[in-house]
Amino acid sequence: MLEKAAADKIPLIDPAGGKTETVDGTVFPYAFPLLFSYSSQASTGINYIASKVGGLDKLKGLKIATVYHDSAYGRASQTAVEVLAKKYRFENIQIPVADPGNEQSPQWRQIREQKPDWVFLRTWGVSTVVALKTAQRFGFPADHIIGDVWAGSESDAIPAGTAAVGYLALAPYPGGTDFKIHKKLKAEILDKGKSDLRDPKLFGAVNYNIGLVNAALAVEALRTGYKHFGARPLNGEEGRWAFEHVTIDDKRLEEIGFKGLLQPIAITPTDHEGGGAARIQSWDGERWVLQTDWIKADHELLNPLIKEGAAAYAKEHGITPRTPETETN
Repeated sequence: MLEKAAADKIPLIDPAGGKTETVDGTVFPYAFPLLFSYSSQASTGINYIASKVGGLDKLKGLKIATVYHDSAYGRASQTAVEVLAKKYRFENIQIPVADPGNEQSPQWRQIREQKPDWVFLRTWGVSTVVALKTAQRFGFPADHIIGDVWAGSESDAIPAGTAAVGYLALAPYPGGTDFKIHKKLKAEILDKGKSDLRDPKLFGAVNYNIGLVNAALAVEALRTGYKHFGARPLNGEEGRWAFEHVTIDDKRLEEIGFKGLLQPIAITPTDHEGGGAARIQSWDGERWVLQTDWIKADHELLNPLIKEGAAAYAKEHGITPRTPETETN
């Protein structure tokens, strides 16, 4: 997809996903892993743990395990965690789970034997539910398990039952309806019978809110593009320019009703992530409860990793990195 999108000059929008190195817009002009790269997920999770133990200096000597889906997705945060472990001197334990992940006794037996202080889950689908149930069976507390972006929705927590109570998740897309946009949608759409939402209980669910946030990003990009090029259909190159110039600050978030639901974001031609933060939410048995404000990743530490990965990709594929400052639009 990366090569095809670049060849066709069509923006490939993949919020909170995709290859981490695609953050570098000089090598990947048409790839947009908006909001929260996998490296940022690792760093934000470590920063949250630091906040719970008394500071980054208190990470020294801790054992932090990652139970991960044994795929490119599951392994995507490993380089960042290695760098963070070296800097803060915590023990980095990596434990793979073969797809589909519906049997995890060996992994959680290893957890019980090695006694990590915290566990990250980089799982999805059934592998998340099974992880939580197996963790409970082996006596590891859910409130010391932190799920990544794709392991933190209602569909991950509800099937796990009591095993999910206290479970934490990184939330670039927080769950809940306590946001201005939800009040407006309820008054103008749901209460007036204009919604086609099949189950009203899904209003404000994580996956519902993913749709809201992604829609807001698309609309703000179009607004930016229309302002620059005129109110007309944009071609692929113009769409790329529009996304590369999206800025949504606190004032704009308040105006559109997304304060607290969407982090402030500033996308540039060289930075296609534009954010790099998440909130932490906890499952109380019925719903996600926000525990923090936005926690940012350590971009000063991560950016060299991104540049290194992008440079290797460019060399392998014969790509000459662009120089955005010389471009005209």
